[in-house]
Amino acid sequence: MNLTQDADNQPTEAVPDPERLHQELLDFSSKFKEAISGVIIGQEAILDQLVVALFCRGHVLITGVPGLAKTLLIRSLAQLFHLQFNRIQCTPDLMPSDITGVEILEESGNDRKFRFISGPVFTNLLLADEINRTSPRTQAALLQAMQEHEVTVSGQTRPLEDPFIVFATQNPIDSEGTYPLPEAQLDRFLFNIDIRYPVESEEIKIAQLPSTFDASPLEPIFEPGLINSFQALVNAVPMGNHLVEWVVRFIRDTRPEQSRFEEIRNLVEWGAGVRASQNIVRAARARAVLDGSTAVRPEHIRAILLPVLRHRLLLNFSAEAEQWTSDRLIEWLIERTPFP
Repeated sequence: MNLTQDADNQPTEAVPDPERLHQELLDFSSKFKEAISGVIIGQEAILDQLVVALFCRGHVLITGVPGLAKTLLIRSLAQLFHLQFNRIQCTPDLMPSDITGVEILEESGNDRKFRFISGPVFTNLLLADEINRTSPRTQAALLQAMQEHEVTVSGQTRPLEDPFIVFATQNPIDSEGTYPLPEAQLDRFLFNIDIRYPVESEEIKIAQLPSTFDASPLEPIFEPGLINSFQALVNAVPMGNHLVEWVVRFIRDTRPEQSRFEEIRNLVEWGAGVRASQNIVRAARARAVLDGSTAVRPEHIRAILLPVLRHRLLLNFSAEAEQWTSDRLIEWLIERTPFP
């Protein structure tokens, strides 16, 4: 295996013709935004985060009020990459077998045998729409799939497609009939992307669309194998030891039992885990590549801190009473933790 040296003399895995792959990734980002702009108006920052998640092969939780084209955005992403796409409409009566699949007994003459009918989880890109509307038991059916890319049904473990990425949506304003996602499942998501209302100029364009507007299927312009190639490129981007150490110190400061700040100890019930540090490093490398950089810089880390961390901090009652949010607390901590 070919290795290169980073800024701190750390060996990093080299990729075949990295300059060509790097240019292809930049071209991809431009083509992707141009293609998807035909169905999605605005939301450029969200598109950048989706591209980062895609090339980290990370699962994404998308939070936003109804009508912000969350489902259309994910379906368009699958179409552009010619990926297999399945959607689960999560409801309180959804069962785990509705996601993973089920074995049925078939009779043919005197023969009887079990046949496995695969569920929607056997795909490349799975959209779990309104995931917080289904029961914890059914939510748990996705845990093994998200972490190990396989599912176990009737004692037999079956591998999932490659790549396999889960995009889940949830509505932040509708709490009736919902089940909060457990921390173990939230931790499996690379990003929690918060989609806000569009700016006024974009909303005017949306309002001017014809009433008969119906986004036609997008023509595939990328091959699925491109994801693996770009992931190898992202993994090879050097990140200095001083930046990795900053990330680890920052994550440790989110934990009440380890934080240097009294405010964190008073406001946070549970801080970010070890997986948060790993995900920040992965996402910062992908962000560096998208920005055309040959190494990770502090601004790349800064750009992905909120989506990586906002779903990993559990605030206590004191924080809620004082109207603190995860985003506000992360921003507060960033201000007090200068980059090296």
